Amino acid sequence: MFLIELLGNSILYSIGIYLLFNCCYLLFFSLAGHRKIKPLQVMVKKSRRFCILIPAYRENEVVIETSQAALNHNYAGEFDVFVIADGLQPETIVKLKSTGVKVIEVAFEKSTKGKALSAALDQIPDKTYDIAAILDVDNIMGSDFMQEVNKAFGAGYRVVQAHRTAKNMDSSFAFLDACNEEINNHIYRKGHYAIGMSSALIGSGMAFGFTYLKELLIGIGETVGEDKELDFRIVKDQEKICYLDKVFVYDEKIENAKVFTQQRTRWIAAQVEFLKKYAAEGVIQLIRHGNFEFFNKVVQAFLVPRVLLIGILGVFFLSSFILPVGPSPLFWAVQLFMLSAALFIALPARFYKSKRLWQAMFQLPYALFCMVKALFQLKKAKTSFLSTPHKVKAVSTEVNI
Repeated sequence: MFLIELLGNSILYSIGIYLLFNCCYLLFFSLAGHRKIKPLQVMVKKSRRFCILIPAYRENEVVIETSQAALNHNYAGEFDVFVIADGLQPETIVKLKSTGVKVIEVAFEKSTKGKALSAALDQIPDKTYDIAAILDVDNIMGSDFMQEVNKAFGAGYRVVQAHRTAKNMDSSFAFLDACNEEINNHIYRKGHYAIGMSSALIGSGMAFGFTYLKELLIGIGETVGEDKELDFRIVKDQEKICYLDKVFVYDEKIENAKVFTQQRTRWIAAQVEFLKKYAAEGVIQLIRHGNFEFFNKVVQAFLVPRVLLIGILGVFFLSSFILPVGPSPLFWAVQLFMLSAALFIALPARFYKSKRLWQAMFQLPYALFCMVKALFQLKKAKTSFLSTPHKVKAVSTEVNI
């Protein structure tokens, strides 16, 4: 009996300490995100040449709208818009070319965004452009995107992440997804950048030195998380990733549970992939090279996804009233409070002005169910490209509140 009690206590306290670390990490960077970020102090001496890359996987309608919006972007320097056409219909390609958009056609047995970008850059001559910016097929650049990215490169950065934000919040699920995005921005981008660390990349609304991006994409493979792979490669090079919190790229948010589950399946599969791939190297980078940034990326892969974390802590809190072993209910209650504080502190004030916030919170149990479902579909992410379907959406005025 004593051994069983000892084993139960050991397991539950070990889990509790691990989950407590999760909460402490999120709360620390949530608070750090409220530090004032000094604006870039740089005189713009030249307007660098941009190529805007838009990978499009079977998105025949949305790509017309977004590529035209990119083509009409106001920038003092030279730029071209490239659509990387993977599975687009011939008539879509003809229409794109007729509007002045450059089209690079690619085809793979198994499509991935990383392979599409790598193949496209191989077809663009070196030294044609200074900066390569990557947009998702549903993204719309804010009016000052290229101008501010150009300024960041003038300050010496080779990698820049803009503030990706929702262009639609017309359903409770879309609003919940928009909240999740902003919390990620605050903790993993603004919070880190505010204390002198690199921002995390988010997959789009990001810009790289043209030749540097070509180097980063070498051997990118069939990973389902090309942005995370780039993250690890950049911090291994000890390059700083700049975060432009006031420079927006508008992104379509998930409107239904099916697409939410599909997207989270891909994200969790990427997290597991990189934890396995880089866990040991993270320790080596820290001990031998003092590369804390690389180690921090491994730590991020070690964290429980937040929606799952809410559910797990809730289960342990309730079960602690019944189980004769393990931490007390107060221990789990404190963690739930810390997690709630981290999330509410990270959420921008403008979201509290909307009635949809409370409607969206009622979607959390369903979102938790979707996350659990995603855990059982991870093998699917390895065998097929789980792209997120998109619709033509107008930019919501709510993002500018």
